[in-house]
Amino acid sequence: MLLPFPKTPVVGLLATHTGHPHEAGLDEAGRGCLAGPVFAAAVILPPDFDPPFLNDSKQLTARRREALRTIICAEAVAWAVGEATVAEIEEINIAQASYLAMHRAVAALAVSAAHLLVDGNRFRPYPGLAHTCAVGGDGRFRHIAAASILAKTFRDEHMSALAAEFPAYGWVQNAGYPTAAHRAALRAHGPTPHHRMSFRLL
Repeated sequence: MLLPFPKTPVVGLLATHTGHPHEAGLDEAGRGCLAGPVFAAAVILPPDFDPPFLNDSKQLTARRREALRTIICAEAVAWAVGEATVAEIEEINIAQASYLAMHRAVAALAVSAAHLLVDGNRFRPYPGLAHTCAVGGDGRFRHIAAASILAKTFRDEHMSALAAEFPAYGWVQNAGYPTAAHRAALRAHGPTPHHRMSFRLL
């Protein structure tokens, strides 16, 4: 099932789609990057969880994302982060690797999910669990917004650690996305073992 954009703007984020308290929100980060793994998060939130500024991670500053990550990790009913490596991205393609990372996040939840609400318009079904895809879900549902924040912050943290070994590519700033500075570094230094060679690097 696919939930399209609502015809009228949503005022505030919704708690769930099904109303089940153990519905999990899923989102990924790093799908469009030239380097590094793709990360995904699954989050089950308490029904009354609604901290200030909770939103799609792309709409937040880094400082606000980090503050919300602390709150989410402390107060969620359950949360987990999964990843798919560069080698897996190269072997099965980025879409399938994104689903793999999401499946790993769901499998790692300390509380079993009753339903999956996935940001986007496609998903590979998780065995034994029904799912719904929600276009623009990270700006419409609290648990997907929380998942987007965890996936983004954990991935940025990972890329910052890799940047210590490969400082020329600016991963602390660009997190592996195809910025002009990242492409200029690729032209000057060539790719690293963390670059996705199946992508158009230049």
